Amino acid sequence: MRIPRTLAIVLAGGKGSRLGSLTDDTVKPALPFAGPYRLIDIALSKLAHSHLSDVWIAEQYLPHSLNEHLAQGRPWDLDRLHGGLQVLAPFEGATGEGMAQGNSDTLWRHRERIRSFGADHVLVLSADHVYTLDFLEVLTTHTTSDADLTVVTTRVDEDPSSFSVVQVDESGRVTDFDYKPDEPQGNLVAAEVFLYRAQTLLDALDELGGKTGGLGDYGEDLLPHLVSTRLVVEHRLDGYWRDLGTIDSYWRAHMELLDGNGATLDDPAWPIWTAQPQLLPARIEPAASVRGSMVSSGSRVSGTVEHSILGPAVVVEEGATVVDSVVLHGAHIGPGVELVRCVVATGARVVGGTRRGSEDRVTLIGPDGTITDRA
Repeated sequence: MRIPRTLAIVLAGGKGSRLGSLTDDTVKPALPFAGPYRLIDIALSKLAHSHLSDVWIAEQYLPHSLNEHLAQGRPWDLDRLHGGLQVLAPFEGATGEGMAQGNSDTLWRHRERIRSFGADHVLVLSADHVYTLDFLEVLTTHTTSDADLTVVTTRVDEDPSSFSVVQVDESGRVTDFDYKPDEPQGNLVAAEVFLYRAQTLLDALDELGGKTGGLGDYGEDLLPHLVSTRLVVEHRLDGYWRDLGTIDSYWRAHMELLDGNGATLDDPAWPIWTAQPQLLPARIEPAASVRGSMVSSGSRVSGTVEHSILGPAVVVEEGATVVDSVVLHGAHIGPGVELVRCVVATGARVVGGTRRGSEDRVTLIGPDGTITDRA
């Protein structure tokens, strides 16, 4: 199959304020996931396996926290002389200068670069979701239906008012796009993966933004405009999909991974690639008890760990207990500490032999080792 000239744009500039202290010093796509990975690894690995090698990363908030991990695209075979990974940063001195006010505005500010690239299609996706999807299948749906825009959709098992709720007819045409509605009509939502005919996208950005911009999020302007004026179809994602925009959903995605009903990260044909730190294998001391958990390289466990995920270089001291929790890179859990249903931030030092967390809600422990939020 000849792959049409397709440009992929990964939106990676959002602050992720609903994740509390986890994103105080780290942009959301750079957050750890499932131990050694970062959220952006999901999108970049799937792009690589889908043979889409022209990938632009649109950055804004704390770009340095992401750029160190990207390593010029090398982990995903995107470090190339021609094509490969490029970073789009805010700029001054030309049309589109300044900080974007939403994802539509991001596309508008970079529209001249998109135009000069000369793509047939533009794939726009976020970097804060966990899912399994072959983008070439989306491209097939898009080209077969001769659509102006193809929206990847999925059904959610949580409150759909946090998402863009989509209505489709029997032919698969999208008939309505309702951005974060107060009264959602169903649970079919946009999965934040959009494949545009390139000229359609550019024409819409020119029409809506003109020369001065002023666009916001695409659920507020770009998507409703195209649904009402162009042919927009769905590509249904029936497999796993989870938005990791809140502490609760971030924790839940990890628990689903442990339970075997979450994301598939170990498919030999579709491995998740990352820039992993070079660490020794995890060390489980004689006094330790580890059950139903994932322990990353460089970690040392002397205490009790049950149904939890430990990131790289985590230390759980003897006498500490970690249950139903996610402990991120370099955290230290001291003797006598009991964690229940917690998310522990990168580098946190949790000491003082008391219980943190409870069975009825998720507790966030920030980088300073104190409780910063409860979901």
